[in-house]
Amino acid sequence: MLLGAPGVSVSSSASAVFPGTRAAEAVTRASGTVGVPEAVRAASGAPGTPEGYAFTEGAQRIDGAGSTADALRLEAGRAYRSTLPASGRIHYLLELDAGSNVYVSATAVPPGDGSAAVIDGVKVSLQDADGRSCDVDTATFGAAAGPHPVAASAVREISPRKSLCQDAGTYYVTVERADPDGKGASPDAWELELTTASEPRLERTGATTAPEEWDSASPRPVTGKAQRRSGGAGFTEATPLDEGVWRDDIRPGQTLFYKVPVDWGRQFHATAELGSARFDGTGFVPAALDLDLYNPVRGHVADVGLGYDGRQKSGSLPPLPRVAYANRHATGAQVGAMRFAGSYYLVAHLRAEVADDFGDGPVPLTLRVRVGGAAQDGPEYAGESAPAGIFAVTAQDREAAARGRSTDDGTAMTALAVGGIGTGSALLVGLAVWTVAARRRTVSPDGPGTIRASDPREGP
Repeated sequence: MLLGAPGVSVSSSASAVFPGTRAAEAVTRASGTVGVPEAVRAASGAPGTPEGYAFTEGAQRIDGAGSTADALRLEAGRAYRSTLPASGRIHYLLELDAGSNVYVSATAVPPGDGSAAVIDGVKVSLQDADGRSCDVDTATFGAAAGPHPVAASAVREISPRKSLCQDAGTYYVTVERADPDGKGASPDAWELELTTASEPRLERTGATTAPEEWDSASPRPVTGKAQRRSGGAGFTEATPLDEGVWRDDIRPGQTLFYKVPVDWGRQFHATAELGSARFDGTGFVPAALDLDLYNPVRGHVADVGLGYDGRQKSGSLPPLPRVAYANRHATGAQVGAMRFAGSYYLVAHLRAEVADDFGDGPVPLTLRVRVGGAAQDGPEYAGESAPAGIFAVTAQDREAAARGRSTDDGTAMTALAVGGIGTGSALLVGLAVWTVAARRRTVSPDGPGTIRASDPREGP
């Protein structure tokens, strides 16, 4: 899913692993892109070009192997960057214990100016050392049929109802294109972002069946005056939202990222609206807007699509259950995906073909977000998750959602905004900060904050 309007950097309890603050992008937000060197915008992943997806800052580059025998190891709780070839599978290695659930997601980022097949996308699978499948997931471009980031997630789940993939040992993550030979499929290699998360076992065994009844009626969309919130450029720079009505603009071919803290016991609902076109035009674009909901490990939950004829259109996500640990025992994928608290991501993509009929200017986008019910105590885990706190909602998360930005990333922005600093001065300050940050990241391949891809021959 592609970039959209400038996002707001977000940090949470998991920010040490998935940081979102970018000094160069802070310059862009403070002064606009006028006068900002193209090289800086490209380096920062700032909005302005289709390739500007905001990858996790500091993510280690790692090569996928053509054979499992050569696979490099991924560490739970970390993020990586890789490249997905136009055809063929690539492999990575995991060393897992016998007590934790481990989630691996792959976000594929195709070139924004390329082509796409309807059922192409990314496929990720998790297998044991004997080649037996633990889980597999596929994310496709769908009816939008345009190149934009898509994410798929697979899990090794410890459960008494499962017989495979329950032991400690070596496991393999396999990533491939969903349909590289389909009509219109891109011949290019794609950028790839890999994230991993581990969920510890419970202190005590809880319910082994999903809730049999829950309020499945569609709630009324939230009403009231819309407040401006500009979407982010990727999962790690998703703009925080809480319950309310939020207004943004989205250009054809762009994708905007938002995140909403959803605690245990709470029920999420969202409606998307496209406003009437600002420019005269005729025609109809099917599946013009695609709104996807992802859970904290980037597992797909639900989606809704809107056709567009230049007049206002709206659509809602299907009803979803309250967040509960026992939801994972459900047979339905949507219910099963609402299995833990944390940040849930709304990702809106506007089809590029909208520009053909209604111009390439931005289309008004309104999101009506409801988080119903009362927060409840979560399950008692026997250990810490990785990243720490990914399956929880903190006071800082709630404050960030209320303010629209993190509670600890305002220093650079404040410095740029103080006492009439001009655009030129702001750019110089921002470039200096960005340069220092870049140098710090490259001082040593194994220095502080650096994630090193392990050789499978090394020990844990």
